[in-house]
Amino acid sequence: MIESTIQTSMIRLPHGIDLSIRTCGEQGRPVLMFLHGFPEAAFVWDEYLEHYANLGYRAVAPNLRGFERSSSPADAFSYRAKHLVQDIAALIESEVGKDGQLACLIAHDWGGAVAWNLANQLPQLQKKLVIINSPHAGTMLRELQSSPAQQAASQYMNFLARPDAPALLVENDFARLWPFFENMSSHWMTDSVKDQFREVWRMGLIGGCNYYVASPMKPAPKATSSKASTSAELTIHTLVLPREMLTIKVPTQIIWGMKDIALRPELLDGLDDFIADLRIHKIDDATHWVTHEKPALVKQLIENFLR
Repeated sequence: MIESTIQTSMIRLPHGIDLSIRTCGEQGRPVLMFLHGFPEAAFVWDEYLEHYANLGYRAVAPNLRGFERSSSPADAFSYRAKHLVQDIAALIESEVGKDGQLACLIAHDWGGAVAWNLANQLPQLQKKLVIINSPHAGTMLRELQSSPAQQAASQYMNFLARPDAPALLVENDFARLWPFFENMSSHWMTDSVKDQFREVWRMGLIGGCNYYVASPMKPAPKATSSKASTSAELTIHTLVLPREMLTIKVPTQIIWGMKDIALRPELLDGLDDFIADLRIHKIDDATHWVTHEKPALVKQLIENFLR
């Protein structure tokens, strides 16, 4: 029986960004924070927020900048990692105080990209880190530079970075967005959940697409001309990330649906070179959307890690 109720609110961060957030559980409890990805929003964590609030935590899920009612700056470079990290760091401070720590930061997809960066730059803000089907920059860069299979699997990123992508995604009741789920699994996608997605997507998709515009971590597109191909290939194949930007000193648990067709399992290889305290849980019969497909298992793995 659910005893806790999800609250929604808007918070103004010190640097002028507004984040709409969903919370469950009383202030003053240990805080768990959940970060969503694309094309989702904070509501996808509702089941998790209620569950952990009933276990004695305060659970918080922000809509990242560009999503739902959160601020959506027009400039694509406002979605660079440093700005996204600044948002979440400020939100953490608002929840736990200047010298406090999250009990755990839990993140999926693009939320994971933010969490990896935050754990690297500001490890003191969280005691533990849980990453769910979100690649570490070190192995993602390696695979985008050397793996034809991952390069092919990531081509969707170039479509989402196109200037016309937000308008195309809206067409025909978001006909180009539903396959993001349906191409892997969608048994959990009930009519009421679809309506929640529609409500969020109608608020705008430009901000979400700007994550792909801003990121240098994209594969070279399939060439339409030699000139375009050369320019794109230079971007990814000359990119170098210093090791100090990749190391993670926070105890980390990775939960990975092995049937993810966008993020191949090779992305897990070599992670122990970057992460000192690492646990990896592979779920063979789950996809990128493992949080929806196996919620009971994911919650249990997180609880075990918290203990």
